[in-house]
Amino acid sequence: MTLEVDIRKKFKDFTLDVQFAAGDEVLGLLGASGCGKSLTMRCVAGIETPDEGRIVVNGEVFFDSAAGINLKPQQRKTALLFQNYMLFPNLTVEQNVAAGIPKDTPKAERDAIVLSELKRFDVVAFAKRYPAQLSGGQQQRVALARMLAARPGILMLDEPFSALDAHLKGVLEQNLASLFDAFDGTILYVSHDIDEAVRFCDRIAVVEKGHVMEIDENRELVDNPKSMAGLKLSGCKNAVEVERLNDTHVYCPQWGVKIAVPGGVPDDVRGIGIRAFNLRQVETPGCNVYRVRVDRVSDSRFERMCMLSFVDRDENAEPLVSAVDQEVHFLHQRMYWRVSMREPGVALPEVGDELLIELPEDKLYVVCK
Repeated sequence: MTLEVDIRKKFKDFTLDVQFAAGDEVLGLLGASGCGKSLTMRCVAGIETPDEGRIVVNGEVFFDSAAGINLKPQQRKTALLFQNYMLFPNLTVEQNVAAGIPKDTPKAERDAIVLSELKRFDVVAFAKRYPAQLSGGQQQRVALARMLAARPGILMLDEPFSALDAHLKGVLEQNLASLFDAFDGTILYVSHDIDEAVRFCDRIAVVEKGHVMEIDENRELVDNPKSMAGLKLSGCKNAVEVERLNDTHVYCPQWGVKIAVPGGVPDDVRGIGIRAFNLRQVETPGCNVYRVRVDRVSDSRFERMCMLSFVDRDENAEPLVSAVDQEVHFLHQRMYWRVSMREPGVALPEVGDELLIELPEDKLYVVCK
């Protein structure tokens, strides 16, 4: 089974222009709110209509602007799980599950399908109840059962855990595992959470401002991001725009420092990144070693997050601001350093400390888009 998407849709202040393909896999659409993830999914489902392009699912053309093809949503055999599950409040659980099954399906076969999916998601005991009589977790299981009962050609899930607390989220993740195991085909999974995407998706498409910036296997995105959007979405706290100085160095206006880049600087370099836990405190100067000041600290259970400013900023760099002056700009100008609190006998950095911090060359990410 396959999915091919090549569509464009223009709004007053936003343009969706995405191209990607998927096979028998879970493909994640990862990006910030408003980047076009859900809009893309709604175009595949037929809820939104692109201005131009083509959508093909399992060899069937859903949309082709050049050929004048635009199947209605009910003709597309897609299953889309919204954040609020969209159960019919006036139907019982078993009626909700049966709602997506084709009307011409014989009653005995319909009943067998419904019972099978109720059992799969352990909601047989609630068959006669209405959605309002169910917990959020039970409603989700019913929605998943309805998706599979419809025997869709493609499954699509739009941030299914966005409204759940951490404990319930952990429990309900197992429901999705059952869903994915039972479905043989393409699954689109929208998320803004990199950990969630890595757990569920075989590949991840990074979406930024209506465009797919890169598509990689989940671990490849974490270990070797290729775009600024991918770098940030992979959880890298220190992802900054840079300017190429020469074959070996870049300049970071945000921090006001020059940085050596291993392996050479690409002509089209856009940014660099380093994870907060890869910064290293050293005692002597060296390559990519900077004098920094600790401007803020915050503690979690096992680590201290420090915000560092560069003491020896380039004289042409913009002046440092304080959090009192402008919080957003304060964050923009600082580097994040994550320090373990589980190492006995190691003094933790405090606000006002001046330290030497190294950006190890082998821990730097370099991206060109």
